[in-house]
Amino acid sequence: MTVVRTRFAPSPTGYLHLGGARTALYSWAYARHLGGTFVLRIEDTDVERSTPEAVQAIIEGMQWLGLSHDEGPFYQMQRMDRYREVLAQMLEAGTAYHCYSSREEVDAMRERFTAAGEKPRYDGTWRPEPGKTLAPVPAEREPVVRFKNPLDGDVTWNDVVKGPITIANKELDDLVIARPGGVPTYNFCVAVDDWDMQITHVLRGDDHVNNTPRQINILNAIGAPLPQYGHLPMIHGPDGKKISKRDKGEKVIPVNIKEYPDMGYLPEALLNYLARLGWSHGDDEVFSMDQFCEWFNTDHLTASPAQFDLEKLAWLNNHYIKQADNTRLAALARPRMQAQGAQFDGAPELAEALALMKDRSNTVNELADAAMLFYRTPQPDAALMTQHLSDAVKPALAQFAERCATVEWTREALAAMIKEVLAANTIKMPVLAMPLRLLLTGQLQTPAIDAVLVLLGRELVLSRLNAAA
Repeated sequence: MTVVRTRFAPSPTGYLHLGGARTALYSWAYARHLGGTFVLRIEDTDVERSTPEAVQAIIEGMQWLGLSHDEGPFYQMQRMDRYREVLAQMLEAGTAYHCYSSREEVDAMRERFTAAGEKPRYDGTWRPEPGKTLAPVPAEREPVVRFKNPLDGDVTWNDVVKGPITIANKELDDLVIARPGGVPTYNFCVAVDDWDMQITHVLRGDDHVNNTPRQINILNAIGAPLPQYGHLPMIHGPDGKKISKRDKGEKVIPVNIKEYPDMGYLPEALLNYLARLGWSHGDDEVFSMDQFCEWFNTDHLTASPAQFDLEKLAWLNNHYIKQADNTRLAALARPRMQAQGAQFDGAPELAEALALMKDRSNTVNELADAAMLFYRTPQPDAALMTQHLSDAVKPALAQFAERCATVEWTREALAAMIKEVLAANTIKMPVLAMPLRLLLTGQLQTPAIDAVLVLLGRELVLSRLNAAA
């Protein structure tokens, strides 16, 4: 049985895109599902647009997601000698040829075809054919190398997402596979790379459908085996528009993977969500990556565009926050809280505070913001203090503060003590709890008051109550 080998092959002209991350996830999972190999390849032949910063952003994005590659990263710019070797072999075999047409001449050809109502293309001026006499080679004009595409027949493949696809060869140009000076072009490099790296399955966005017949013809010409291709539909927003194309004023869905940790999302939540954008396993919505790799196959990939919903991602992120280790959450939340002036000295243990708050937080940022009530000096609103700190409640507060000095500092004991104070003063819980929340945290919305008391600790509670006395 052939060992499955998949690849993720981004161009380093920018950040790791949301769609690219989904492609990487599916390719990674398919290799993991079948015990195969996942290859990372950096397609950096676009020298003008490719940058080391973009390469680093892609690699860091993959690392944050946990999509570890088994081989690579391979860089196309480091494989130039190999490409030139294959180009020379194709020129010698007659499956490629030198073309001396200038850019202006090619543009004129395309305009003539367009004017005639035909698809614009190169007219084969320099294509060698039996019995054809080529014009003299223009002096001092450096040629490109063109692939000698078959003139007749079709290119057909059974796309693992879209089903059978057929494109007539007459629809395809004699593609330029090397620019003047011998620098190879995208489709040629991809074909040679997939051959050399023994790629068996290519999963990529359906914007590559038009590249596939060209790459298949090149692979056939060099005698290479064909991988299986699957073209994934684009990711749209809930309104059906592409996520990267939003009108001014519309809610923007971030397409840069780097934005998601900055927004407080966990990688396992984003991976789980991306997995469901184009693939399904019954009604399962929440699953680990181990489960995903166990379940994943190409049979359940959908050909319809997927819709990205930030609210659903937030719901999923809340699930993973509730499952997450509190020490890990503390490491993620601390920098944001420090930037807001959090005072950690003498304050509750951050991991314990986050454990108390995390059930109601959809992102780590929300969690960090919510936990700030434990790490800053309370500054209750004066109007709220006037409303809730009435003369009627002051005796109960004084009694509460006195009892705090000696009560056992557990939730159970504190809850029992609060009930005794309420009964002794003939008041209800909100009458006492509201001013307590204001005095201890500066706000009215907190977790259960006994839980807040335990977390703050006896010393800090007494200090804040005495400061307000």
